[in-house]
Amino acid sequence: MDEPTRVRATVNYDDAPLRLFHLRAALASSVGVFSDGYGLGIIGISLSGAASLLRLSPVWMGLLGGASLLGLFAGALLTGPAADRFGRRPIFAYNMAILAGLSLLQGLIDSRATLLALRLAIGFLLGTDYVVSKALLTEFTPRRFRGRILGLLSVAWAGGYACAYFVGYALNDSGPQAWRWMLLTSAIPCLLVLPLRITMPESPLWLANHGRGATAAAIVRDKLGAGIAPPSITSAAPAIHGRWRQLISPAWRRRTLVACAFFTCQVIPYFAVGTFVSQVMSAISVKSGYIGGLIYNLSLLGGAILGLMVVDRISRRHFLLGTFGTAAMTMFVLSVWNDIPAVAMIILFAVFAGVLSAASNLVYVYLPELFPTDLRASGIGIAIAASRIGSAASTFLLPVVVAAFGVRSALGACVAVLAIGAVICQRWAPETKHVRLDAFDQAAVAR
Repeated sequence: MDEPTRVRATVNYDDAPLRLFHLRAALASSVGVFSDGYGLGIIGISLSGAASLLRLSPVWMGLLGGASLLGLFAGALLTGPAADRFGRRPIFAYNMAILAGLSLLQGLIDSRATLLALRLAIGFLLGTDYVVSKALLTEFTPRRFRGRILGLLSVAWAGGYACAYFVGYALNDSGPQAWRWMLLTSAIPCLLVLPLRITMPESPLWLANHGRGATAAAIVRDKLGAGIAPPSITSAAPAIHGRWRQLISPAWRRRTLVACAFFTCQVIPYFAVGTFVSQVMSAISVKSGYIGGLIYNLSLLGGAILGLMVVDRISRRHFLLGTFGTAAMTMFVLSVWNDIPAVAMIILFAVFAGVLSAASNLVYVYLPELFPTDLRASGIGIAIAASRIGSAASTFLLPVVVAAFGVRSALGACVAVLAIGAVICQRWAPETKHVRLDAFDQAAVAR
């Protein structure tokens, strides 16, 4: 950087004022995350229409419902180390194009095995985006606005998931091939976001941590202005970039445990109930599964917006523990209240959905703050992978457990999962609100 620019650069990178570029980065990430939520949400609705044509038994319904979540496991696990070693941008720029192509192929399938293979591949692409969207946007966003801007990803995900529900039911009566059209629509948001993705630069924090300070400074100067100092270059980057064994080393294993436990214990009930919400409500004698599902999905969206409003107003730790406790209590009442009135049940399901959706803001905000730049994508990836083992298993098992033991047993298991998450976070979850990422990186080198 030349001397005049150095004099003018008086504001720390992590304290930069909000620029139009930050909003553009948020939009590029948010529409991608909307696509993720939509792609996962549309499968649960479309399967009911495809059941007779593809001869789907309850086991096949569970397999197809959980396939994308299983693909997410592999995508997130493998993407984390790659994004930490080679950068966020290569994956961020082009994964939506591949996802759009796979989504369109769903309209041509004629067998359940082919659909299963496509859903696994789609899940893999979703896993790549879960990692790079969080990492890249975290590293671009000033700390004062980090909670609210990253919280937009939660709103986008819930919006995509809810939108899939509405689109699915709008197309439901359009003929025997309606399920194909439902699946095809998941390509639309992927294609819309491509221009924003392709033109997004690499993370300056990642560049500074990999000896490319001049490139990082040029991006900061071009996108944020000459008055913003580029990220500090760490004096010595870790010898092994983004390796899983670093995450389970004494320096980071507690944060890795918290990341995996909080995310896993949150998404197991979220997906187990959400994927088959209409069937669950019908099983507990709510006459209209559609109305119950509609309220549930609106609650997901409302909860995400509420979480966005409060995420920067309270500590991350208090938000985490409070939402775990509230969701567990609500689900406990649902699991033990016999002859519950339909109105009370829908209200309790709405509260449960809203609280969990509000807590999902922390997946986008708290999870990236737990790790330094050189381990961030790997840490996010391993947490996502751990969560998808649980969510895929729960999505597969829910219809089987409900058929064999009743829906209240399934809801009781969700209570136990939420309680486990609360205990682990109470013991080990650190506070990360307003952490400066470049200072965190310097401290990480010292560790």
